[in-house]
Amino acid sequence: MAERAGDLPLHKFWWLHDARWYQGVMKRYGQEAANEINAEAMLFVARRVARWYTARHDVDFEKLPMDEFVDRFKEIPRVMWPEDMTNYQHHAVGPDTFETVVTEHFALKMLKAARSFDSYRCPCLEMRAGWFEGMGLTVEDSRSECMTSGSEVCRFRATVRRTDPDPA
Repeated sequence: MAERAGDLPLHKFWWLHDARWYQGVMKRYGQEAANEINAEAMLFVARRVARWYTARHDVDFEKLPMDEFVDRFKEIPRVMWPEDMTNYQHHAVGPDTFETVVTEHFALKMLKAARSFDSYRCPCLEMRAGWFEGMGLTVEDSRSECMTSGSEVCRFRATVRRTDPDPA
């Protein structure tokens, strides 16, 4: 009996591919090269995912009030990782600012299992920059906590620089 694509763990298989690829680059060319290429790839893929989502759902993020912005934005990471692979929350903290808190991410578990966690450089800011670029936004984004640095969570704060300062 053939399985439907929706029944297959495609995300997990692709991320397993990426993990093996990362390990291969690290072994052949060193940790610095693996981290650099990984960050470049995350930026590229994140930008494509955000462009696809924005076009498919006909969303103009710049015109959305922040609560609605956050409700729509949270769907973009879900394209890359289903709920069973990550745990994070996004919430508005001002008219142009929102915070993201990541409490669990399967990639960190995989890195620990592969014994490459200690030398891994987190590519999350590059990934988020790709999302924002793909959404057509200018954003000031910062990371205040990161699990790769020993924090309990990863915490990001993003402020959207709107061309129209009153989106409502």
